[in-house]
Formats: sequence, structure tokens, C-alpha cells
Amino acid sequence: MNIQTHTNPAPDLQRDSLAANTSQAITGQAMTGRAILNHCLGDAAIHWPEAQGQLMMGGGEPLSDWLKAHATPAYLYNLEVISAQVHAVRAILPSAIRLHYAIKANPHPAIIAHLANSVDGFDCASLQEMQHVAKLVPALLCHTSMAGPAKSLAELEFSLENNVLINVESLGELERIQSLCQQTHPRARVALRINPPFELKGSGMKMGGGARPFGIDSEQIPAIIHLIQTDNTFREVIDLEGFHLYIGSQNRDAAAISAGLAASLNLIEQLCSDTGYTPRHLNLGGGFGVVYHPKDTPLDLTALQPALGEIATRAQSLWPNIRLNLELGRYLVASAGMYLARIVERKISRGKTYLLCDGGMHHHLALSGNLGQVLRRNWPIIGIDQLNRPHTDTVDMAGPLCTPLDVLGQGQPVPPLAPGDVIGVLQSGAYGLTASPNGFLSHPACEEYFFKRGLSHAP
Repeated sequence: MNIQTHTNPAPDLQRDSLAANTSQAITGQAMTGRAILNHCLGDAAIHWPEAQGQLMMGGGEPLSDWLKAHATPAYLYNLEVISAQVHAVRAILPSAIRLHYAIKANPHPAIIAHLANSVDGFDCASLQEMQHVAKLVPALLCHTSMAGPAKSLAELEFSLENNVLINVESLGELERIQSLCQQTHPRARVALRINPPFELKGSGMKMGGGARPFGIDSEQIPAIIHLIQTDNTFREVIDLEGFHLYIGSQNRDAAAISAGLAASLNLIEQLCSDTGYTPRHLNLGGGFGVVYHPKDTPLDLTALQPALGEIATRAQSLWPNIRLNLELGRYLVASAGMYLARIVERKISRGKTYLLCDGGMHHHLALSGNLGQVLRRNWPIIGIDQLNRPHTDTVDMAGPLCTPLDVLGQGQPVPPLAPGDVIGVLQSGAYGLTASPNGFLSHPACEEYFFKRGLSHAP
């Protein structure tokens, strides 16, 4: 895996141009690559610089020239976009709510290291993710949590040995933790992950409501709190800090997110009232969505500010000094990543035009429509040297794999492209390479590169 960081010159794109191009994308006219980039990435698009219709790398070098010495397919990550996304969230977040990064969105060590000084903690879903934090940011292990419905013995032991908060997802898991503590460990920091009786409207993936492998059904929570409070074998080794709720992901509806937060707090208030328990910690989840399709409406962050402020004020009045966390993954890193693939052939098959590329679903499963989508929709794809040209061609795009599942685009509007041209798939910074079957058909590994203005070395 090749990690390089390159200098990125200050972009010359102005805000009024951004607004104009965004309007063009929304109206559905023949869009340009720049308009698509601006609409999908919003204000963060200004950190992807261009000159004369070409995406640029460090030192004023066109990305296409830089790629002459670097192989495709590849992922390119712009660390400045991550910083911009964190800043945007911080701007609407009350001081009482801490910002955590959900590492599963992109666990690359360079991204974790970059976020180390700008987030308040990390949320993990595996042993290796916790080990990344331990190696790169050991001081934040005490502000790290571990979630997952079938935690291994190694994951539980690492959590206990390193003071990681365990989000407990079942009574059986709590019993395993209790047994481990009695054998070799003093006390365990735990939070109960709640499966609420409601779903989050408009979520791409629903993580709560109904029967779920995630979390403890809300009606079972009082009995488990009572067990921890009254059974000496649990009370002596279990430090119950609070709760965790994560009811949905990829949601761009500010009203729905606000309603979900309010409903979550109502539920927790009722549970605490019923049991007499006072929480010290509450993970509110996250699920902020990004724009994957040029005609979608972006999440209005500012519309969330009143709801977040109300949640913080209300929680602090109920439980003074409570620690509140917002857990975001995709929203912080998706816009920072671009998947680059080179066109190998332009082919006509019975009247349909295909662009055959050197990259595909083995590196970017979500792009193919095989990662959580019920119906496949086209992703935002640009020609890295044709940002100013209208997307007037309609093509199907396929990768190098011997399967009809290897789809990059279907009826995809693109500028006129030819063999040798490079496409960039936007919003590829989250659930990309590590969420894909990289070993499928034994193709070469995909490279990953990083760049950030002012740096010329790996982070």
C-alpha cells in the first residue's frame, strides 16, 4: 500500500461560482464535472482545486500529469476536506456535545492520525480499529468505545485492558464481560446499546426499531439496569456509564434527524425515570448523510443546530455533568476521497456504448450497487481533465472483472471520454476500499494516496 502526501495549492474557486454551479447541478441541465463536484461536496469542494478544467495536485501539477508516474486504479484522499468537514460540524455543535469519529467509515491510519487533534474520541467496531487508536493516539483510548453484536474474546479483553468503553449489545455479552472481570480484570466500563422501538425516517440503513442484531431491546433495559444495581457479582465489576443509540445512517433530512434525537432522549429519560438510574454518558449516534447523486438535496447542517442545542440543554438539566457524544464517520470523510480509474476501451455492443475501466467493484463495492442498495443509482463521476465540459454522452461503465456485477455506471452522463482518460468517482472516502472484496479474481492491490496543502511527507 503506497501512502504519499502532496502539497495542494490554494484553490482559486470563489463562493459565488460555487453557488452558481450548484444551481446548475440541481436544475438537471447538461451538467459539468465542476458543477457535480460543487453540488455533491458543497463548501468542501473548494479544497479540490482546478485550473483550466483540470483537477490539480500539489505544486500546480495537473492530477493527470501526476498519474503518469502513479498507477490506476487508486484512491486519492484530500485531508483538507476532512478538516473542513470537522470544522463545519463543530460550527453547529454545542460545546456540551463531543465529536467522535466512527473508524469503520475509513480505518486508514493516516486518516486516524489526521483526525487525532480535531475530534474528541473514536468509536471502533473491531480489535484492529482499537489497536490503531492505541498505536496512533493512545491518549484517546479512554475516549474510545467499542461496538458490535458479536464481540470476540480478544476484543473484550483488549477493551478491558485499555480502559475502552464497551457498548454492550446483549445480556449474554454482559455476562461474558462479568465473567472476564471476575477472572483477570478489576472493573469494566460499559454502556448499554439500546434498540429503540422506532426507526429513523429517511435513513439509508436502519439500525434500530423492530427485531435487530444490534443493541438491547428497549423493553429489556430496565431489567438489566436492575441486575447491575442489585446483583453483587455484577455490581462489583460493572461500571455502567450510560447508553448508546444508533438508529440509522446516511440521512440527509435534518427534520428527521432532529426528531430521532428528540425521540431517543425521550426514551432514555423514561428508562431512567423507571429505574432511578442516572447516566454519566450518552452516545447520540450520528447518521448524517452525504450527497451521492447530483439530484439529491444536501443535508442542511444549520437546520440541525437548534435540535442539537435543545438536546444538550435538556440532557444537562436532567443529568448534570453528563458526557454527550455525537458519532460521525461517513460525513467527515466521504467527500475527502476520490476513486480514480482509467478507461481502457470504448466499446459498442448492439447500439450501447461501454467504457471499460481498469478499476471496479473489487475496489469499490458500493459503486457497483452491491453494498446495501436495494436499487442501484449512479454515483457522481467526473472526467478529471474535463471539468468544464458538459456531460452530454450517456454510457454504461464496467470494470475488468468477469462478472456482470462489475458496474461503475449505467446510463451514466459523462463528458466525451476516450481510452487513456481518467475518471474520478466522488464521495469515495467512506466505505470504499476496506468495504470491498479486494481479493476477488486476484487483481493487483489498489493504491491509496494522500495530499494536504503545506505538507510534502506522509502524515
